[in-house]
Amino acid sequence: MRARAARIHTGPLTRGLVVENPHPDLDRLLSAQGMEITRLPDVPQPDELVDALQRTRAHVLFKRSRLPVSRGLIQACPDLLAVYLCCIGDDSVDKQACADHGVMVFNDPISNGRSVVEMAIGHLITLSRRFYDTDRQCRAGVWDKNNWERYEIRGKVLGVLGLGNIGRALARTAQALGMEIRFHDTRQVAIELGQELGFGYAPTIADLFAGSDYVSVHLSATDISRQSNQGLLDDGVLLQLGAERPDSSPRIYLNLSRGFLHQPQALINAVQSGRIRRAAVDVYPDEPRSKDDLWVSPYSEVPEIVVTPHIGASTLEAQPRIARRVSETITDFSQAGMVRDCVFTPRTSLSVVDGGRAGGAVLVVAHATTRGTKRAIDEIIFNAGASNLSSEHRDFDHLGMALDLALLDRPLSDAQLRELVEHAHKVTEAPSAIRSIRQVQRS
Repeated sequence: MRARAARIHTGPLTRGLVVENPHPDLDRLLSAQGMEITRLPDVPQPDELVDALQRTRAHVLFKRSRLPVSRGLIQACPDLLAVYLCCIGDDSVDKQACADHGVMVFNDPISNGRSVVEMAIGHLITLSRRFYDTDRQCRAGVWDKNNWERYEIRGKVLGVLGLGNIGRALARTAQALGMEIRFHDTRQVAIELGQELGFGYAPTIADLFAGSDYVSVHLSATDISRQSNQGLLDDGVLLQLGAERPDSSPRIYLNLSRGFLHQPQALINAVQSGRIRRAAVDVYPDEPRSKDDLWVSPYSEVPEIVVTPHIGASTLEAQPRIARRVSETITDFSQAGMVRDCVFTPRTSLSVVDGGRAGGAVLVVAHATTRGTKRAIDEIIFNAGASNLSSEHRDFDHLGMALDLALLDRPLSDAQLRELVEHAHKVTEAPSAIRSIRQVQRS
């Protein structure tokens, strides 16, 4: 069986396609770094996206959270070398398909955190004081001044489900406002960090809900074992909120995280039963592709549930921050092979040029984890008469892919890059031993 054609590109990434309307600063910043940018003003249909990628021969697709990146799209667009999500969520991308073809996937896990935290704090206070209900009453001419189900948040217990960047920032902010913090997470590092910060650890999600006056959810699409979190919060979990707290507990629930964590009816049931008094939701199992698509809120008949159209990161401050981080990260990857914010493994950071090391070229190879593949790469470098001055290697075992960065004293020729693909296939007998190769010469 012949080796499958690998994606081979020499030089920086020079063409990008922007969809789903990230902040326009992104185009300006990328253009300043020498990338030719095409922006689609409307949100394309999947087949239109493929056509645009093929027409522009884009090296990088910049998108937000809605448009799917499927295996078919990856296979149909051989020039594509990276997908950059201008957001946190990565569940719109078929990561296995990208890994199979050596296409890197990046996101921005940092820049929108402050906006989401402020939104959550705003909901904690406004729902606690029944401001939304009172606004509707006053507009209807009702003057009903009372303290019924109006609470201060100080002294109450906030349960944080998921102690990542946003969950941790929310917990610290709420703690500064006088709240007691409990949390649940399955990652040992997060558990230890939360306990060091003085937060109470709940061993199960049910424990977290039962022992909290408020619960705010900040989970990723998958758990630590990379199993989907879809349907994680069913009726039984939601009905536990405040079960171990006094009868006067506010029992308020926030989901600004993932729409598929629970079905809308499960939350409606919990509210209509009286177990959850009020809730705020910013995400939904089914969201429209654009503002022009028909959408009906699943909570439209339940005034106790406040709804917003996935605007947690939609602030005048967050979107330019995202544009800056995205442009910086992709420029480093384009011009020096540096990797950060790769969604294949959280907190991945790889570089062979830190510290101003001298070298003639950076070689970036995405390959199979098949035994012998890395040896084949090293043999081609040696046979070419090049010296490997510095290297980094990272396995993404769950995807069957690895990434090698090598700082060479001189670049390999195009023929030698092609030989690398054939030699790795010969050594491993794996048709897709080498998925993609990038080589960037250094001035």
